[in-house]
Amino acid sequence: MVTHEEVTRVVNPPEVVAGAGRKYAVEGIGAFFLVFVVGASVMSGSPLAPVAIGVTLMVMVYAGGHISGGHYNPAVTMAALVRGRISAGDAVGYWVAQIVGAFIAAEIVRAVVTPAAPVTALTLAGHALAAAVVVELLFTFALAYVVLNVATSKDHPDNSFYGLAIGFTVMAGAIAVGGISGGAFNPAVAIGAASMGILAWPTIWIYLVVELVAGAAAGLVFRALNPADK
Repeated sequence: MVTHEEVTRVVNPPEVVAGAGRKYAVEGIGAFFLVFVVGASVMSGSPLAPVAIGVTLMVMVYAGGHISGGHYNPAVTMAALVRGRISAGDAVGYWVAQIVGAFIAAEIVRAVVTPAAPVTALTLAGHALAAAVVVELLFTFALAYVVLNVATSKDHPDNSFYGLAIGFTVMAGAIAVGGISGGAFNPAVAIGAASMGILAWPTIWIYLVVELVAGAAAGLVFRALNPADK
């Protein structure tokens, strides 16, 4: 007679479970360091915050890309899901790990970083809100689109530039529109920033919705432009 334990081992082999755990851990670590650098550099008033953020994303992508794909961003995970690169179950696991990593990073920043000036949450309304929606949509789409093309396309199976391309996309966006929207381009970063008082909680849902929509759009565009790349 087959036992419940034997059935469970067949359905969820230990090596599969362990592999998923490694991916989620990598996603949590990457999101943690990304949000930590965002918070520490912004709250300390560093003029090089966009550089620090872009470089951190780049090195974390190189560090964990071979294990999890190096998303560290729920919008990028959404793009990968729509593109067909990961399963729905893995996407949920990634989202949980990314958000947990962001929350932990935010709490540590609040504990160890002394703000260079009083922190005032970016509160958006009217034209400023509409402008933030537009730029977050554009640059989140750009980021997810770049990730799919440099890190998942079969036309670039062994490239060494994917981390640079991804990091520089975030750096460019932060420099170009950070003053408009805060330059999140990442729901985990947006949640972490709100936890640190950089973004306002009442409008945080707008970042989440816009960025996830942008990620889904990037996945659809990739599929439309690369129909043979399954």
